[in-house]
Amino acid sequence: MEIFPTLTFKNYGFFIIAMLTTKEIEFLQNELETAQKPYFIHDGDADGLCSFLLLYRRYQKGKGFIVKSSSTVDISLAQKVEEYNPDKIVVLDMPLMEQEFVDKVKRPIFWIDHHPLQKLHNVFYFNPRSKDDSSYFPTTRMAYQVSADPKDMWIAMAGCLADWHIPSFIDEFMEKYPHLLSKKSDLPTMVYKEPVGKLVKMFNFFLKGEHSDVIKCVKILTRITSPDEIFKQETSQGKFLWKKYESVNKKYEPLLEKAKKEAKKGKLLIFSYLSEGWSFTSELSNELSALYPKKVVIIFRKKSGEMKCSLRAKFPIIGALEKALVGIEGHGGGHPQACGAVIKEKDWERFLENFQRELKDV
Repeated sequence: MEIFPTLTFKNYGFFIIAMLTTKEIEFLQNELETAQKPYFIHDGDADGLCSFLLLYRRYQKGKGFIVKSSSTVDISLAQKVEEYNPDKIVVLDMPLMEQEFVDKVKRPIFWIDHHPLQKLHNVFYFNPRSKDDSSYFPTTRMAYQVSADPKDMWIAMAGCLADWHIPSFIDEFMEKYPHLLSKKSDLPTMVYKEPVGKLVKMFNFFLKGEHSDVIKCVKILTRITSPDEIFKQETSQGKFLWKKYESVNKKYEPLLEKAKKEAKKGKLLIFSYLSEGWSFTSELSNELSALYPKKVVIIFRKKSGEMKCSLRAKFPIIGALEKALVGIEGHGGGHPQACGAVIKEKDWERFLENFQRELKDV
């Protein structure tokens, strides 16, 4: 059970859609339909959350586990698996998985992801990069192919846009939800100027704060019927989610305004903030990159003697990051235009010097 059969591609003009084959969709649908007690392990971002919601809402069984502090499904999660004792494991939007975890849990694992390819034994692996390593589209997009429930199109759209992807069902979405998106445009405009962008922000914000609060938000999202239930606060559940969004947004907006003031001359926009238990690094870097497309944005916060940062640009910067890390105590990686890094505080200034030097060739 090495990397599963690959994906096919279709060109839709201004975006490329890499679709699961009919055989792959049917295979996953059958495995989920026949599962008695599936365990969903998903990344703690909007893409991971929306992927889980699409599959859970479709099959109405199992349990989800959010991985927020790591990018790896490692051996430490084996205990969680044993406690729940599932018959199947579905891993969504997780960049890495340890073979030790696979060997320990001894259960069928179905891994749906879009990050750089990994090679593991005894895993059913679905990744568009197995066809073309330069290919990309979110885990949410694949999950929606499997769930195939038009009532959940709003969740699928939020997950896709959150991971910077325009899905092929955008016309259907606009027809069904014209009050959220009235016309097609570029991604920054849709995400930051159209009402649907507020929906994207909600899914990110629902994952922040106290663990009990996050779990309550996710539980409500498994049951809520439409985005209007939240936007119009039509039910007590919708009111709870709206209140959660507003409370987190009140913490986010002042940071965004402070960061904008750092957009001075030069190629870099660097902004640091005190976390106080709240991380907005990814959200800030994404929005600032959309506002200042000619700049490389670095958002960081200090935690436990390390600088945790997100880097964004509208051109490839992964090569510059990799070269800047040479001789530095730290690590990083990601997509060509969207990266993350963790640097020891003592090496931070030297890393920035290295990175600025490497950017001259970009």
